[in-house]
Amino acid sequence: MRLDKFLKVSRLIKRRTVANEACDAGRVSVNGKVAKASQEIKTGDIIEIGFGNRQVKAEVLDVRESPRKEEANEMIRLL
Repeated sequence: MRLDKFLKVSRLIKRRTVANEACDAGRVSVNGKVAKASQEIKTGDIIEIGFGNRQVKAEVLDVRESPRKEEANEMIRLL
């Protein structure tokens, strides 16, 4: 699954366009490397997102196309 879509369905970022813009600005990294929105995400990846002066770090536990709100929390683990 694409990084921008994963950020949206896992509810780390509310909208896919915002996720796309964050990737273009270089604020999202996967496994320690700056990532493009089109990068493929798989189980076990570590995603870091810079929100202003805050850093959010999460591990990908599961990749699903269209999870319900309750299932979205099970897709990631915040570190």
